[in-house]
Amino acid sequence: MNRLTVQNGGEDFLCLFIEPYCDVFWLQPGDEFTVVPADEVSDAQFTVDVVKHRLVVWIFEGGDPAKVIVDYTVTDSHGTELPEGYQWPAGRSPY
Repeated sequence: MNRLTVQNGGEDFLCLFIEPYCDVFWLQPGDEFTVVPADEVSDAQFTVDVVKHRLVVWIFEGGDPAKVIVDYTVTDSHGTELPEGYQWPAGRSPY
């Protein structure tokens, strides 16, 4: 199964967006998260756009943009599933 691991090597929070629903997860400096597509997806492929302080991730089945995958989990470096909005810093907007 394909997975996407992202790390925050910066000195500030990094916002991870999972599209198409704009779910957000915040990485503190040094954090590592993994985006894991649903089990039934056989050929998940990722598109990542980088914008200042943001990573925007789309997951497609077989790389087909008409087949957006919406079932996924995000885990931390210990394999713990993270809830949407995880570590949202007070007063910060993801935009």
